[in-house]
Amino acid sequence: MLSIYQSNGIMGGMNAVSPPIENIAPPGLKGLIVADTEVGSVRGDEGWFHYRGRNAASLARDLSFEEVAHLLLAGELPDSAAKEVLRAELAAARRLTPEAADLVAALARSDLPPMTILRSVLGLEVDPRPTLDIDPDERRAAVIRAIGITPSVLAAVNRIRSGSEPLGPDESLSHSADYLRMTLGETPLPEHARAVETYLCLTADHGFNASTFTARVITSTGTDVAGALGGALAALAGPLHGGAPGRVLDMLHSIGHPDNAVPWIAAELEAGRKIMGFGHAVYRADDPRSEALKAVAIELGGELVARALDIESRILAYLAEWKPDAMIVTNVEYYAGVVLHLAGLPQEAFTPTFTTSRVVGWGAHLLEQAANNKIMRPSARYTGQLYNGG
Repeated sequence: MLSIYQSNGIMGGMNAVSPPIENIAPPGLKGLIVADTEVGSVRGDEGWFHYRGRNAASLARDLSFEEVAHLLLAGELPDSAAKEVLRAELAAARRLTPEAADLVAALARSDLPPMTILRSVLGLEVDPRPTLDIDPDERRAAVIRAIGITPSVLAAVNRIRSGSEPLGPDESLSHSADYLRMTLGETPLPEHARAVETYLCLTADHGFNASTFTARVITSTGTDVAGALGGALAALAGPLHGGAPGRVLDMLHSIGHPDNAVPWIAAELEAGRKIMGFGHAVYRADDPRSEALKAVAIELGGELVARALDIESRILAYLAEWKPDAMIVTNVEYYAGVVLHLAGLPQEAFTPTFTTSRVVGWGAHLLEQAANNKIMRPSARYTGQLYNGG
């Protein structure tokens, strides 16, 4: 919206000022367009999102992680040869140098969060030259290294903290299956590997969220790839952004029998607490990520899935009565928690799993920003006083 500020005379020692007409962004920049992108977009009112113009939920259902990553990074779906090239690149990039392995081992025994550890290792392992000073192929190589090293570092941290030895990569496996193996310590069942792969494909990118925007702002300064991704990681670690699929499991455990769902949610809302797995800042129709993961959960089956389905329907019915004018939908976190749990991942690995996926989207946006860069330099509205001689 536009706002015109006018001031006549002097009040409280303040100089009279008449600033020019200013464009004032909405709180949180909500809905404000700040850049052009060909990477993807979220159509929240329509209940779908896309990667490079292709329905992302359909891609996640039908394609491999490597194919989706190629689409996001290169702008096109790969043929079989290009897919194998990327698979080999990622496999090689998953290998930690001895120095990185030693750093991970040392930091994993501290109280540092996994994302903070990953930021440190990225700084050690990824090309430190400014993106402004390297060519597109070198930028891409740095991004591939970051995508490859991310699951290796996060899986190693989880293994060490659970009292086990970290595992090196198995280059014969896909990126998603190898991440699951490095985290769990054994080759996963095919259905579990595919379930996690679907999740990784669904969450690789999702519009100009806070961490993606952070990566682009930092990239716009011309800094190095690790620096931009480190900022994105810091944003993702914030409790308002990184998601809470682990908390959904806690909620399902607290509710227990579906008959307890309505009394439980009523008490939570009365206490002013958020309901994990429901509501989204963008979607005003069904979250397609949640619908896709619900289908995966149903395929996996079991008591937890049956109970989650029943509880979901009761909570949605209650929320529809509680706020009849609002469209409150099940978000990606609800069935993500169920699917990742059924695949064998511990709750402390849920956010690292999300990071293993989202680093691809960050990388795609980073490359796009660096290719046609202009430093981002918005303005702020000063709301304090101006003094004589100040």
